[in-house]
Amino acid sequence: MLPAFTSLRHFSTTTMRRAVSEFRMTVPWGEMRGQVWGPSNGRPVLCLHGWADNSGTFSTLIPLLPKDWRFVAIDFPGHGLSSHRPDGCLYTFPLYVADVRRVVEALQWKQFSIIGHSMGGNVAGIFSALYPEMVDAVVLLDTYGFLPTQMTDMFKNMRKGIDDQIHYDNKTDERKERVYTYEKAKERLKAANPFLSDQSADILLERAVREVEGGFVFTRDFRINLKNIVNNNIEQCLHMLSLVKARVMLLLAKDGLFKMFTLPNGYGDRIQKSWTDQKATILNIEGDHHIHLNKPESVASIITDFLQSHSPDETENESNKNQSSKL
Repeated sequence: MLPAFTSLRHFSTTTMRRAVSEFRMTVPWGEMRGQVWGPSNGRPVLCLHGWADNSGTFSTLIPLLPKDWRFVAIDFPGHGLSSHRPDGCLYTFPLYVADVRRVVEALQWKQFSIIGHSMGGNVAGIFSALYPEMVDAVVLLDTYGFLPTQMTDMFKNMRKGIDDQIHYDNKTDERKERVYTYEKAKERLKAANPFLSDQSADILLERAVREVEGGFVFTRDFRINLKNIVNNNIEQCLHMLSLVKARVMLLLAKDGLFKMFTLPNGYGDRIQKSWTDQKATILNIEGDHHIHLNKPESVASIITDFLQSHSPDETENESNKNQSSKL
């Protein structure tokens, strides 16, 4: 079933003056939501947000990218306005990859580009390894595309994730949504994401909260906070990386994720070498983990130039030339 696109609106600020419509797609447990920019026949670009964020994370960046491209930014299940996963269901990376596969099947996209931030970049990496024929280019925003776990921690994480899920399921009668004033909700969001500007927090809150009697509640599913039970070690991550056929660019923020998050020893050097061996473009840029949302003008032209450097049409024409030369 093809998704419906509704609720045409325009952002009002100077940097975001561009029409956007709502993405809605039926899934077995409810619906997936998101936002859409650009003409239906434009170059297809799928945008994948980070953990606990939503499609609003691209709302300042996309208006600065080519107007004739087709951007679809989804809210992952349990995030933004998308339905939560069914009761008793865990949130894992393989399921997020399956969500992407559902979306592109509904859109009838045979080949497309991906812009992925943080967790969304890791989903993009795995998807591009599993479906290399479908992805022509990937932009990874402050992520390496794969997130390894030390072998000794993998099964500790699995046990904890399972136990946490069961404990959560058993507390159904005690769970209660906490109601906030808008300002308190904003304070909580900024406390969890200290790099967000006021404007960026407001943008994310458009899809991160819903109004109820007495105030606002967060839309995201608490279970996204539980330990992920499906992990990959360094060797598995590097093997998946080797399967990626798309052109890849990594934009790593100097004050971003890897200033706060400790990677397994030596992984940063190993994965950068692996991406370099595959001729990926790696740029270190001034900014924080949400630079694409806080200061989109600092990365917009870089992303545009990279994606335009070899458009899908040019790649197809080059392939046709190579085939002709063999005849």
